[in-house]
Amino acid sequence: MSFNVHLCSFVVNANGITMKLIQIKRQTRTEKRFSPKMGKLYTNVTYIKKHFLTIPVKTLHKYRETYYGEVKDCKDCQIAR
Repeated sequence: MSFNVHLCSFVVNANGITMKLIQIKRQTRTEKRFSPKMGKLYTNVTYIKKHFLTIPVKTLHKYRETYYGEVKDCKDCQIAR
């Protein structure tokens, strides 16, 4: 798994300390997927999630990268059972 932080919103409180309220993180993990044309497929799926005070709130987008380097949406493959 890998994590990347892209966007942060900061708030400065009375003591001058900055706090992150909203973060957008990218997380990549390996998943088993099923494609009708290829069958069972192990692929890296990247999730882009919005976090509020380090609690995940919403998945904004998820995509996978093919063996040839193309980026595809995960809607065309189902999770393998």
